[in-house]
Amino acid sequence: MGKCLKCGNEYDKSFDIIMSGRTYTFDSFECAVSELAPKCKRCGCTVIGHGMEENGIIYCCASCAYDDGKTGFEDRI
Repeated sequence: MGKCLKCGNEYDKSFDIIMSGRTYTFDSFECAVSELAPKCKRCGCTVIGHGMEENGIIYCCASCAYDDGKTGFEDRI
């Protein structure tokens, strides 16, 4: 039985995620995503999909990238 890093719940169906050489234990995908997924630099939302990235800075969409002064990003039309 593992203890969730995010919420502290001890759960018999916990799972581990290895990311950048570190092991994280969670009891749900919700906790894993909220803890490990990147956040948009502009609006702060959790980027669950591909997002947009430039020089290590992550945005959730082209609109946030443009609002932050970036160019060349396109959302799907």
